[in-house]
Amino acid sequence: MRYFFIDAQRALLDLSLCRLCRLCQLLCVSVSGYYAWRTRGPSKHCLEDRRLLAHIRIVYERNRQAYGSLRVWHELTEAGVAVGRDRVARLMRENGLIVLRRQRFKKTTDSRHNKAVAPNLLKQDFTALHSNQKWVADISYIWTLEGWLYLSCIIDLYSRRVVGWAVDKRMTKDLPLRALKQAIAARQPGEGLIHHSDRGSQYCSDDYQLLLNKQGVQISMSGKGNCYDNAPMESFFKTIKAELIWKTIFQTRRQAKTQIQSYIEGFYNPYRRHSTSE
Repeated sequence: MRYFFIDAQRALLDLSLCRLCRLCQLLCVSVSGYYAWRTRGPSKHCLEDRRLLAHIRIVYERNRQAYGSLRVWHELTEAGVAVGRDRVARLMRENGLIVLRRQRFKKTTDSRHNKAVAPNLLKQDFTALHSNQKWVADISYIWTLEGWLYLSCIIDLYSRRVVGWAVDKRMTKDLPLRALKQAIAARQPGEGLIHHSDRGSQYCSDDYQLLLNKQGVQISMSGKGNCYDNAPMESFFKTIKAELIWKTIFQTRRQAKTQIQSYIEGFYNPYRRHSTSE
């Protein structure tokens, strides 16, 4: 690395021999050693780094530049590439392969209503032994140049996949209701399913509660202002924002919807490595 630094400084500053000798002295290397390094080919370790970096870039680009070193390392080891996690982290760091994040804030939960609020049945137990045992739901937001777009999602805690979702430019009671209808149509859950959400007015609405009761669903709601009661949904929204939304300037709501659909149905559900499997 010291020789790399000397070579870079020499090219940048057009160092004279005297200054080159001084720089080598400061870095505790010899001038003859530097010239010998320049004349010989790259080391075996350097060539191996280049080979590994090519594999890393393939995984990084294939997964929308969204994977950090841990997930990239998992993908490489499963593909039979022998490499240590620290080495993957170093190569990604040295080559600028990082996840970019940007954020805007919008309040989505309105608990100022006189509707009935259900007790918390999950009590932060997010484990599930089979599908359609526990679902969690929530609403988030996406900024576009046309204004806000709201995203309602439902996740099955067994697979951590999105089983229902909907978007709209307004955060009405119909938004999560459409996501719920999609989830029920796709999964056909039996009686006993626990549906957990916050205590917002959309989830406490008569239409939403009626559909849940009709399906024999047990209704569960978070404590007031306690985001930890619905941590898996918080985690999902953090993931989609980090991997898609915060890295994109959406020109229109339609563009945002198209890319969200591509992310959920084309990447997150069928391919993405979920934290519960790591």
